[in-house]
Amino acid sequence: MTTGICAGRVVVVTGAGRGLGRAHALAFAAEGAQVVVNDLGVGLDGTGGATGPAQQVVDEIRALGGEAVAHGGDVATADGAASLIATALDTFGRLDTLVNNAGFLRDRMLVNLDEDDWDAVMRVHLKGHFLPLKHAAAHWRAEAKDGRTPEARVINTSSGAGLLGSVGQGNYSAAKAGIVGLTLVAAAEMGRYGVQVNAIAPAARTRMTEQTFADTMSAPEVGAFDAMAPENVSPLVVWLGSAASAGVTGRVFEAEGGRITVMEGWRPGPSVDKGARWTPAEAGETALKLLADSEPPQPVYGAR
Repeated sequence: MTTGICAGRVVVVTGAGRGLGRAHALAFAAEGAQVVVNDLGVGLDGTGGATGPAQQVVDEIRALGGEAVAHGGDVATADGAASLIATALDTFGRLDTLVNNAGFLRDRMLVNLDEDDWDAVMRVHLKGHFLPLKHAAAHWRAEAKDGRTPEARVINTSSGAGLLGSVGQGNYSAAKAGIVGLTLVAAAEMGRYGVQVNAIAPAARTRMTEQTFADTMSAPEVGAFDAMAPENVSPLVVWLGSAASAGVTGRVFEAEGGRITVMEGWRPGPSVDKGARWTPAEAGETALKLLADSEPPQPVYGAR
């Protein structure tokens, strides 16, 4: 696999043993990339662990004529994230693209959500994005300062839950919203070093979503387009991870089936400036008038 839009590029994909991550890894390899397949092999709730899933994806890539290596470290630890980046550099001699995808769920309504479940989900999604990004960015900054400015790409994985909220997923929604904020900051900070950072909010049938969307994510009839297949999301990720996406940074895309949407985030809406301090009654009256002139928010997933 020496041709394609990612030929010559080295790509790291976290959480790539199954679902979306596996689809991304295979798609990058199909476009000529050398791939580091990271997966801790844990269960849906983050417990347990096995190196098998990552190696299975590596074997799939190699069977198709591609190049890949497995990494079984925990990317939500400093050592695991550092060894992930080192694996790319030591094995393939460079790093061009980082896809942060690893995560799991521990869904509860807020009143039933344990602190451990909050911390675990924050750790894998938010810290598991930050640490690989930090170590990759440090490498790319050093390259740029040595006169070898890269065409580096980072694709972070948010969610519609992070953009709109999702009932029963307060921890997950907060973590995924945090990933959007991290993406915007990283894009602003790292652009000078040749690094572009974007985020996707995918919708697909995976282990994480099959229960949440059980009624709407059934497999299609034979021969029909499977709108919820994770492979539908990967083409956009591959393009964002390639040099062809030059100039695209700090953006969030929804991807589902055959649909791609550029998400437009917080921006000022109706506003009034009194030029002096409001009384509480005045502030409330003004707020109600502004709300009447504003666009209503999109509904939270699962809200009634």
